Amino acid sequence: MHNIPDRSIRICADRGGTFCDVHASYPDPNAGDGARKEMVVKLLSKDPNYQDAPTEGIRRVLEAVTGEKIPRGQKLNTDKIDYVRLSTTVATNALLERKGEKHALLITKGFKDLLLIGNQSRPKIFDLNIRRPSPLYSTVLEIDERVTLVGYTSDPQAADHAVEFDHDGKVTREYRGPQWDVEVGSLANNSVKKSRLGGEGEPEIVRGLSGEAVQILKKPDPATILPLLKDLYDNQGYTSIAIVLAHSYTYPTHELLLGKMAEKAGFKHISLSSQLLPMIKMVPRGVSSTADAYLTPVLKAYLDGFFQGFDDRLRGGGKTDESNKAKHNPRVEFMTSDGGLLDLDHFSGLKSILSGPAGGVVGYALTTWDEEERAPVIGLDIGGTSTDVSRYAGRYETTYETTTAGVTVQSVQLDINTVAAGGGSCLAFQNGLCLAGPASAGADPGPG
Repeated sequence: MHNIPDRSIRICADRGGTFCDVHASYPDPNAGDGARKEMVVKLLSKDPNYQDAPTEGIRRVLEAVTGEKIPRGQKLNTDKIDYVRLSTTVATNALLERKGEKHALLITKGFKDLLLIGNQSRPKIFDLNIRRPSPLYSTVLEIDERVTLVGYTSDPQAADHAVEFDHDGKVTREYRGPQWDVEVGSLANNSVKKSRLGGEGEPEIVRGLSGEAVQILKKPDPATILPLLKDLYDNQGYTSIAIVLAHSYTYPTHELLLGKMAEKAGFKHISLSSQLLPMIKMVPRGVSSTADAYLTPVLKAYLDGFFQGFDDRLRGGGKTDESNKAKHNPRVEFMTSDGGLLDLDHFSGLKSILSGPAGGVVGYALTTWDEEERAPVIGLDIGGTSTDVSRYAGRYETTYETTTAGVTVQSVQLDINTVAAGGGSCLAFQNGLCLAGPASAGADPGPG
């Protein structure tokens, strides 16, 4: 048995669609100068002999480092672990193979087909056989609610004509741009509708998060909406939902209300566009929200299975151990699409689309870049399920809008191009043509 100090083993794992790689760094028990040793474990991502590949890889690491025999299936003791950093292509492959969670879309009434129409871009304008990717959501529920922005039309003097508020958010001056005399009152006699300044009978005007004046035309009715949500959950089998309302980036109140109703109806996962991507433009905000509702339940189910293989301290995420205030729980961090690390509470499907590929970019950027030569490096990551291509020329190239498997989402990501073809892609014969992918043999039965 080796004498390994507590909180000294550092583990990084990459769980792909076919293979799982685990790297461990630990103190050298035969050296007293702080030297560390490394080891790598490679195994299939799915195997009938174990439930979870990263957990099995970490079990093998702990056995080799500590010299203790650890039976397979036993919960792993995390006393020796400093941190676990995990990147995974679970969300990536679910998107590529269209194996995400069935979910419903809640959207402002009148915008039912908005995400289907999209932005009307035509990437293959001369293609005679246009094949538009199907939407990620399975059904749409229109919500009878509406807010609009005051003075949203083109106005060269918008700043001068804008509605003004006091520190408490009350309107002190109405909008005075075009149509002021028609919409609000007569400038000749300086009269103003009392209702706009707090009276009754007219739409309420409030200050949005962006400082814009928001006019509330219609509030959602819980008595009408809640039964519809319960029907989706109880009778139609939906457990995940995406909520996308007009102008929610600046006025999220209605989305938050619907989120509470969905939670009351029993939905396990709720994606609010105002919380995921609080920015203007309803189409990319909506598509990103449906992507999160489609992928996060799959990702969470996988992570729940991962944590079941360890003692309860691992889920503590680096917080103080309640049983021993003198030490902290091991940290668990997840690689995100932008190459950074997040804890469990902030990790979601939208941020994990390129989790696995991003880890590869960070890895080759740190190991192959020559600061003197400054020759750009091309990354070609051919996995069992997908192939990822990227470039590094001294800095990480990021993008705020990416298209993966026909789904365009807005989220900060490393600039990586992913195609659904890898070493384990299934070859199919369709319409007189041989096709490789997007279906993959995965780890079981595995590449032939």
